Amino acid sequence: MSEKTGKVVWRARYRVDGGKEHVRHFPTKRAGEAWLNEATAAIVTGSWADPVAGRLSWSDWVKVWESGQVWTESTSATVETAMRSVPWGDKAMREIKPSEVQRWVADESKRGLAPATIKTRLNFVQMCFRAAVNEGVIPKNPATTAKAPRGRKKDVAMKLLTTEQLAASLEVAEHFRPFVAVCAFAGLRLGEAAGLQLSDIDLDANTIAVNRQVQGTSIPSTKIVPPKAGSERTVYVPQELSEMLRVHVEREGITRPDEHLFVTPLGRLYNRNNAGDEWRRIRTEAELPSDVTLHALRHTFASNLIAAGCDVVTVQRALGHSQPSITLNVYSHLWPSAEDKTRTATAVFMGEVLASADSQRTPDNKPQVS
Repeated sequence: MSEKTGKVVWRARYRVDGGKEHVRHFPTKRAGEAWLNEATAAIVTGSWADPVAGRLSWSDWVKVWESGQVWTESTSATVETAMRSVPWGDKAMREIKPSEVQRWVADESKRGLAPATIKTRLNFVQMCFRAAVNEGVIPKNPATTAKAPRGRKKDVAMKLLTTEQLAASLEVAEHFRPFVAVCAFAGLRLGEAAGLQLSDIDLDANTIAVNRQVQGTSIPSTKIVPPKAGSERTVYVPQELSEMLRVHVEREGITRPDEHLFVTPLGRLYNRNNAGDEWRRIRTEAELPSDVTLHALRHTFASNLIAAGCDVVTVQRALGHSQPSITLNVYSHLWPSAEDKTRTATAVFMGEVLASADSQRTPDNKPQVS
C-alpha cells in the first residue's frame, strides 16, 4: 500500500507471504505505486528477489552456497579456484552484470587457460548464480548467456598411443612398467592404479577390482579415498597382464592383502607429481610427443575396446564412468559413424552378391566380343 507521510513523502510497503515488510519512500504517489506494481508482478511470476539479500557480496554468498555442498576434496579445490578467479568478489550480487561475466571468460582465455578449464570454471560460477536465484537472492542469473571458448575437436585433442609407441614406453619403463601396464591394458586412472592393493587383483580369474584411489599432488597432500562416484568396478584383464603382475608381486615380495602394488623406490605412494615425473622420463626415453600424458594410456585402452566392436555400456563399465552419456561425450568420435556402418555393410553385401553372380556364369553364356 501507499500512504502520505507528514513530510509530503509517499511511503510504499508490502509483505511477502506474510513475512518481512519491505518499505521504500517516494516523492510521488505514482512512483510508489509503480514500485509496488513491479514488486507484485515479480512475486506473482516467481522472479521476486529479496532486495536486502541482493546486497550480499559475491564472496559472502559463495560461503553460504559452499556450506551446503557435498563435494570431494579435489572438487572443492576446483570450485574454490573458480570462485576466486572472478573479478567481482566484493561486489553486491544484484550489481553483477552479464557483460562482466562474459568479460571474465574472455580474460581467462587471454591468460592462456585451456578451453576445458575455463568451461569448468564457468559451470561452477553458473551453478552458484542459479542457487542465488533459487534462494531469492537475485531475480536473474547474469551468467546464463555467458559462453565458454570452443575447445579443439576431440579427434584432434585426444592423444592415443600407437602399438609401437606403447611398446617403446614399456621397454624403457623399468620399475614403473607394471603401473604403465594397468593404465594401458586395464584403463585405470592414475589415482586408481596408485591405490591398488594385493587384495584387489585376482591373478587366477584375471580381474582387477577398483576399490580406492590415491589423491594428492605431493607427499603431504597424498591420501587414500574412495573412487569417484560410480567408478567402483571389476575390470577383466588379459592373462598376459595377470602374469606381469604375478612376476611383479613375487619380485617385490608383496604378501599382505592390504599392501600396495606400486610404490616409489623410497616406499611412498605414487601421486600426481611423482607418477608424472616417471611418465615424463619414459616419454623422453621413448621419444613420444611432449603432449602425450599418462592419461593417454587410458584413452588408448578405450579406443582399443571401441575398435574391437565393444558397445557403449561395455566401455562405460570398463572405464568406470557413472553414465553412458559420459563415455559418449568423451569417445563418440571413435565409434564408426552411421555412414561408415552403412558403407561397410553394403560393401559386404554387394561383394557377396557379385561373387554369387560370377559363380553362376558359365563360358557358354559369357558376353561375346564382336
